[in-house]
Amino acid sequence: MKIHEYQAKEIFAKYGIPINPGYLCHNVDDAIKAYEKIDNNLVVVKAQVLTGGRGKAGGVKLAKDTIEMRNHTANILGMDIKGYTVDRILLAKAEDIEAEYYASYVIDRNTKSALLMLSREGGVDIEEVARNTPEKIHKIAIDPTIGMPDYLARQAAFLLFDDIKEVRQAADILQKLYKLFVETDASLAEINPLILTPEKRVVAIDAKMTFDFNALYRQKKIGLLYEPTEEEKKEQDAKKKGFSYVHLGGDIGCMVNGAGLAMTTMDMIKLYGGTPSNFLDIGGSSNPTKVVEAMKLLLSDQDVKVVLINIFGGITR
Repeated sequence: MKIHEYQAKEIFAKYGIPINPGYLCHNVDDAIKAYEKIDNNLVVVKAQVLTGGRGKAGGVKLAKDTIEMRNHTANILGMDIKGYTVDRILLAKAEDIEAEYYASYVIDRNTKSALLMLSREGGVDIEEVARNTPEKIHKIAIDPTIGMPDYLARQAAFLLFDDIKEVRQAADILQKLYKLFVETDASLAEINPLILTPEKRVVAIDAKMTFDFNALYRQKKIGLLYEPTEEEKKEQDAKKKGFSYVHLGGDIGCMVNGAGLAMTTMDMIKLYGGTPSNFLDIGGSSNPTKVVEAMKLLLSDQDVKVVLINIFGGITR
């Protein structure tokens, strides 16, 4: 489950992580009123959508006065970013930036633990850094029985900063970020960028969080933030109709009975150079209505060019 930046920042603030606060705006009038409350002429207008790449898509703009802010807000609202329509923006003071860093916690299935990822190359090109210079990204597996004690937080912070005052600030942030990551059942807690200001303050000026759907039963408040995407709505609809569906974005639709066979089918498609559009397990039922509904779901994806049906007769009822 994904949440917006402004929602993630609210969670960060509750845990004491320094952020640059902003104002949520749904229209230009909201933005004008918010601009008057910000004690700085230079502001940043940020699209709030449940996807990455906002900056490169033109969804993040600097504005130095009311006219420029109003124009950027009007242009960003209604913008399409990777299939998501922008219906709200976050208006915040533009911080002076001396350097940008990256910090995140994710779930590492290999070590079966939380993984801390750090880099001195934060910002919009972090994906390029990971792809072209992976050695610039440090990875630390966190022992769940130990967590993030002071000594480990300091060791990690020294991977980002050299000055002890900055290290102390970063260590405190890394400890608080780990605490919220665990306590909220997050699958990702990311700061990109974590910045150093000319006044030597370490501040999170962006925030990204995703959560495990299976843990929402004990995260009631976070569950209230859920805004299903169109693909998630499809997945929920499929579940109600008795089959499992996950959208993957390829062009070969798959209809299979049995999760293991479905995953094997997708692996075979990839092995021979194809790209599966989805995972779809219709289960052991031979109910024709369910099959028809599953086919309708597959064909509703405009990217699907062909459908591969792989039904093992021995497990149908």
